[in-house]
Amino acid sequence: MKDTEENLLEQALRLAATQPARRPDFYKLLLESPIYVLWHSDDSSAGRRVFQPGEKLSILSWRRNDESSIIPFFTSLAALRNAIDEETAYMELSARSLFELVKNASLILNPKSPYAKEFTPNEIAAMLVNGVNRLSEERVVERETSVLLGQPANYPTRMVDALTALLARRVNANAAYLAQMHDPSQDEKPHLLIGIEADGDIELLIQEIGVVAGDTAPDGVLVDLIRVERGDYGLSTYLLRQVTPFYKRNWIKTLKNFLGFGRA
Repeated sequence: MKDTEENLLEQALRLAATQPARRPDFYKLLLESPIYVLWHSDDSSAGRRVFQPGEKLSILSWRRNDESSIIPFFTSLAALRNAIDEETAYMELSARSLFELVKNASLILNPKSPYAKEFTPNEIAAMLVNGVNRLSEERVVERETSVLLGQPANYPTRMVDALTALLARRVNANAAYLAQMHDPSQDEKPHLLIGIEADGDIELLIQEIGVVAGDTAPDGVLVDLIRVERGDYGLSTYLLRQVTPFYKRNWIKTLKNFLGFGRA
C-alpha cells in the first residue's frame, strides 16, 4: 500500500498505541467513526454496497493460529486493502453499530498494520456501556473500616506520568493524589489509591482514569479511585492533609491552551 495521509481515527489509534493518556479519546472517537468490515457476498461483485433494512449480513472472520476466530475491521479503505490479498466485498458502518452486531466476538482493528488493536468481548461490552474499554467496579463501605495508609514503596512512575498527561487535558480536573491503602480484612496485598479532586460530574473522568491506570499500573497491583471532597472525612482528609498532589491544575497554562497559545 502506498503511503497515504492518515485520517483522524488512524491518528488517534497511533497516539493511543504509544501514549496511554490518549486511549480514552481514541475509544470515544472510534465508537462514532465510520469503519469498514469484510463480508461474504453471494454474487461476484466486490467493493462497497448499501444494505437494505432487515437484510441479513454475513460478516467475514479470520482464523487465528489457535483456530479461534476474529473479525477484522478497518479505519479506512487504504488500511483494508493493505490487509487483503484479493478484492473482497466490504461494507461501511459505524464502529458502535458493528459492536452492537457482534457483542460476543473478538475483533481486530487494522490487522497487518503497525498499530493493530484487538478487542475482547469484555472490552466491547464496556465500550457500549460507558465509552471506554473497562468497566469500573463500585464498592460502598457500609461500616466503619480501619485501613493502613501510606506511600507505595515502589513509586508507579509510569502510571503517574500517564495520568498527569490525561488530567492536563481535562478542564474539570483540579488535583490528583496518590497513596497506598491496605485493608487486611479484605485483601492480602495493598492497593494503590488515586484521589481525584474535580468540578461537577466526574463519573466520565473516573472511567477515563480507570482506563489509563489499568493499562499502566505495576503488574498485579490493583488501583482504587475515590473522589476527594473538602470537608469530607476519612480518605479525603488524609489525602488533603498528608499527601502532596502529583497533579495540580495550572489555570494560567489551561487558559493559554484554551486560547490557542499552548497545550495544557
